[in-house]
This record gives sequence, structure tokens and C-alpha cells, in this order.
Amino acid sequence: MTQDAETRIDELSDRLAAAQAAYHRDDAPVMDDATFDALKRELAELEAAHPGMARADSPLKSVGAAPARGFGKIAHARPMLSLANAFDAGDVSGFLRSVTTETGPVVMTAEPKIDGLSLSLRYEDGVLVHAATRGDGTIGEDVTANALTIDDIPKVLVGAPAITEVRGEVYMSTQDFLDLNTAAAETGGRVFANPRNAAAGALRQQDPEVTKRRRLSFFAYAWGELSERLAGTQMESVSRLQALGFKVNPLMRRFSASDPETLAAELVAYHAGIARQRADLGYDIDGIVYKCDDLADQEALGYRSTTPRWAIAHKFAAETAWTKLDAIEIQVGRTGVLAPVARLCPITVGGVVVSNATLHNLDYIRGRGAGGGEIRGGRDIRAGDTVEVYRAGDVIPKIGEVDISGRCPVSEPFDFPAQCPECASPVLQEGAHHVCTGGLACPAQARERLRHLVSRAALDIEGFGPKQVAFFWDAAGPRVREAAEIFTLAETDAEVGANLGLPGPAWLANQPGWGRTSAAKLFDAIEAARRVELDRLIFALGIRHVGESTAALLGRTYLTWDNFLAAADAIAAGDAQEIKRLRGVDGIGDAVTLALREAFTPGPGRDAILRLASLLDIVDIEAPSAAGSAVSGKTVVFTGTLARMTRSNAKKQAEAAGAKVSGSVSARTDILVAGPGAGSKADKAAQLGVRVLDEDAWLALVGAA
Repeated sequence: MTQDAETRIDELSDRLAAAQAAYHRDDAPVMDDATFDALKRELAELEAAHPGMARADSPLKSVGAAPARGFGKIAHARPMLSLANAFDAGDVSGFLRSVTTETGPVVMTAEPKIDGLSLSLRYEDGVLVHAATRGDGTIGEDVTANALTIDDIPKVLVGAPAITEVRGEVYMSTQDFLDLNTAAAETGGRVFANPRNAAAGALRQQDPEVTKRRRLSFFAYAWGELSERLAGTQMESVSRLQALGFKVNPLMRRFSASDPETLAAELVAYHAGIARQRADLGYDIDGIVYKCDDLADQEALGYRSTTPRWAIAHKFAAETAWTKLDAIEIQVGRTGVLAPVARLCPITVGGVVVSNATLHNLDYIRGRGAGGGEIRGGRDIRAGDTVEVYRAGDVIPKIGEVDISGRCPVSEPFDFPAQCPECASPVLQEGAHHVCTGGLACPAQARERLRHLVSRAALDIEGFGPKQVAFFWDAAGPRVREAAEIFTLAETDAEVGANLGLPGPAWLANQPGWGRTSAAKLFDAIEAARRVELDRLIFALGIRHVGESTAALLGRTYLTWDNFLAAADAIAAGDAQEIKRLRGVDGIGDAVTLALREAFTPGPGRDAILRLASLLDIVDIEAPSAAGSAVSGKTVVFTGTLARMTRSNAKKQAEAAGAKVSGSVSARTDILVAGPGAGSKADKAAQLGVRVLDEDAWLALVGAA
């Protein structure tokens, strides 16, 4: 059972980390909010039950995702945290009870939660000096030039504190979003799924003129560093922001009551009222945010590692609609997992035309939940049924209920095929999933692995995305069917062009939609991507269960490609000593070990990996310099808010000094570095007799004071 828990913790950590990066950094969500929240709750329960297994890079300890490449980085003077979620009236009551236990009766503010992109604006002596996205909560992307194009953002403040950091949400109005997509459809440009993605993409443009044309808006609702307070309460401080020239939400309200249950009822009634107005607001919201109004109460309650204790986001129930399920089709992913997809009679849900929806797995289709219990009263889903479609988190459509009253008497229950629909290889069931055994011989897996390889978190080849993968997969000229062929594309392109006697320097430059400049840019981008860090390459290989964090662990363990390859080959050969060494790495479980064994067993898959590696300049990871370090060999845990360094930098600093960084306090912990808001970890460290240092003492210990 312990081993199963560790494997599940690994799987959940990788899935959540990938989802955070996709949403916050890539503006390309891979799961809905409800699924993300459910996975977070499951991981939190597992980590609480098995604290020694919590990974140092647990996504529960992070906010957002690391800044994308291509932008400068700005360290936030105060962390930009996320919010804990409430999903029903009971959650709201529980939140208020926890608050009033500490503060007594409170006044709360309530305001719509804008579904956009968080932005921090720093003014010094009244002048805007920089604008930064949330990033990972401690370091964001420098988008100052783009922020200056947004009309709602003042360039100069009159009467503001000398240092004024204003925080709020960049968003796109409903009408501007519809206009953007209409124009894009007419010209063949990118059509966005929702206003949040459109706004995030606009704010991250390299050309500020593009941002300006996208017509973004901004609501101010909070602040970061201030040289002096704006006011004594949340409501008055937001009013002060409005007086300084910022647009604030006119629906913000203040509520008070003598007991938490009455107050909760008032807040929930406000929530319901705004929900009824939601379609008419002219901008997207996904819930209501409740905050303690008195700033003294906020300070007394303090913070958890990633969320304030004095605020919560009460999410809206997903919007729904009913439509006909035309068919259930199978899509094959890069790791071979068969994903059932509902093909729907198109229906508008929450302002978006939906024609497809996820169906998760066979249990979900058959009316069974993750624990084996019934969902939908045990009713299964079949082609021809009338189904309820909802957009969980307003992003990815899913099917909820099913109406079987009009079901065709001769309809058949859905079952997965025994053979892969793409390559006819046998399909095996692994837990709740069905998996194609074809590997790289399966064209669907091969295509998806190429898409993964060129993605931003992997090799990040600019201008080589899913469209280019599809183009070169079926190209009449040089084709790309495996990773290595990307890095010989320029040569084969020139050869094909010469053999066909085409004018110009190469085949690609003479294809519709391409030219000499665009072809040259693509080849230059491929050449630039040839130099790659070891951990990014390991992630780019697309090995099952090896997400970004696991790839980083493997990189730090083996340091060089030759070391990693030798170890992987030994593991594939069943070398017990090497397997034991890998399993001894904190954060690596049986699932990863088995996945490496599968990937590096001699055969076409391993051969393809070696062909790719032979064409790359793989950058080694620098070994920790632990000689003479006072923390060499020690296990260190960081908690609370760090003022002089980011959590990521603290971790790197500790590892460079030869320490091992863990995400939880246990009997094996040697040092707890505790900043403000340390919470339960500091209590546990005291119980276990663990050495506790503040940030200054830690820096002095490692010689970085």
C-alpha cells in the first residue's frame, strides 16, 4: 500500500505540475478547474497520510508556473499568491468559522473573480516603472511595454505613495473577444477558445502593437509593496485605487453580521445574485472572492505557503446545456493511452460552441467513479443519447448527466477496441486506462511525441508547433516522422529541392504559405534548439510518468547524458544495483523505473532516442559544490515566506551546497528554514526537535549572507 501511495503521489505531482505550467505559462489548459482541484485534494490527502513521501517540488507548494522564455524576469517584492477555493455554502461557512475563531466578528468584502491574467504594476514616485505577470508567484515575466498599451492602466499616478505596487487582472471583454475571433476566422488566424486565453496571449506578445490591437482591459483589486498604506480596510483601499485612476469592479460589496452562519448566508446570496447576472456582465468571471475587510484582521490571520488565510474564492457551478451525443471516438496519446472523446451535436455552452467533450475512461462512461461507486445513478453513456454538457472551470467541456428516456432500444454499451484504431496493435488495460502497445510504430503516438518534443517546456523550437508537425508528417517533400529528422530537416529540404529542380535555395521556401525568410527562420530555430539542457531533453523524450519535475530529478541524479544513458540501459537490462540506486532517489517510484526500462529496452524506441541524442549538443548539469559546506548531506525543508530569495533559488542554493531539499518535515529532516507564515511545519519541527533557522541564519550558514 505504501508503494502504491508513493506511485500515486508521483503521478499526481507530475500531472498537476504539467497542468499548472500549461495554464499559467503556456496559456493552453490541459484540464478543467474541477479536475485540477480534485487531483489537488487527492494529493493533499496522500501527502498528509504519508508526509515522508511528499516531493520537494510538490505542486501543492507552488503558485502558477515558471516564467516563459522570451521575456525578462521580475522578482515580486511580495509574493503573488493564489486563493483557496470554496465550492458550496458549507465551504463558505467553514471558512468564516475558521476566520472568526481567530478574529471575532468580521466585515467581509465580496467581488467578482475576473477570469483573466494576474498583473502587478509598480509605480515609483508616481511613474509606472514595470509590469509583471504572476509567473511562479515569486518571479514573473516583464510585460511592461505591453501593459503600457492598455488604456485602463494609468502611466502616472498623482497623490500615490512613493512606492505603489498595484495588482489586478488583465482581461478581454466579451465583445472584443468575439470581434477578435471573427476577424481571425476570416483571415485564417488563430481562433481562441475563451477570452482568458486571448487576453493572456495578447499580453505575452513580443510586439506591443499586437497587444494594443487586441484591446485589453484591466481591473485593479489589490496591492503588493507600498511605502505607506492606502487605507485601513480593503474596501477603502480599493476606493483609493479608483481615485488614483484605476478601474475597479463596481459590483464589489461589503457585508457584516454578528455570527458566521448569517454572514455566510449573505455572501452566498450575493454569489447567487451575481451568477444570475453573469451572462450580461460583458466580461468573464468564474466565481466570487471574499476577503476580510479590516487590514488588521488580514495581518493577524496571515498566510499559508501559497494562499492567504483571510480570503477565499467561491467558484461558480459549471454552466450546462443538453445536446445529442453523435458518437464516441478514440484518440491515441503520445504514451499510447486511448482517450474516449464525445462527438456532439454542436451546442453553445457559456458563450463557446462545443462539439467535443472528454469522457475520461471506461469507468466514467459506464457510470462508475474513481472509487468504484456509481455516478449518474449508474447510467452509462452511449452514442445517440441526450447528454448534459458542462464546461468545468469554463474551459474543457465534459459530460455530466445522461437522459436515457429516448435511448434507442438496440443501442450497445460502449467498449474499448481490442486493437488500436491507428495501428491495429493490441490494446491492454492498465488500471483505469487502455493503452496501445504499438509504441513508435503507432503513427498517432509518434505524431503526439513529436508535438510534445517541440513544445515550450521541451525543446521549445520557435515556429515549430502542432501545425508544423502535421505539415511535415504528410509533406510531399521532406517528411518528419521521428525526432531526429527535425534536426536533419534543412539538409533533406535542400536535397529534395535540388532533386526536383525547384527554383530557390530549398523545397520548403517554394511551398504555399512559406518563403525564403520563413523557411530560414524555421531552420535557424531548429539549429538554436540543438543545444539543450539534460533535464529538458529527458522531459522532451516523452517517457511515460516522466514529467518536468521528474526529468529535473533524473538530471540532477545523473548530471550527464552519458551517465543517464548508461543507467537507463542498465535498468533496462534488469541491473538490480542500478534499479536500487534509482529507487533511492527521493521522488522516483516504481512507475518511473518501469517507464525507463520500457523506453530503453533495445529496439526501435531506444534507437530513435539515440539518433536524436547524436544530433544534439546536450548540456551537462553542474554537480553540487559541497566541499566544506556546513549543510552537505543534510535534509533541508523551506517553509513560509522568504524575503531575500525565491523558493526556487533557495532550493538551488541548498542543492549546490550538497543538501537534499524535501517538501515535508519528518524525523529525517535536519534543518527547517522558516519564514513568516511557517504554520504547521514549524510546529512539527518543534515536536521532532528539528533545528529551525530563519532566512538570515540560513544564509549565514551557507555563506551567502
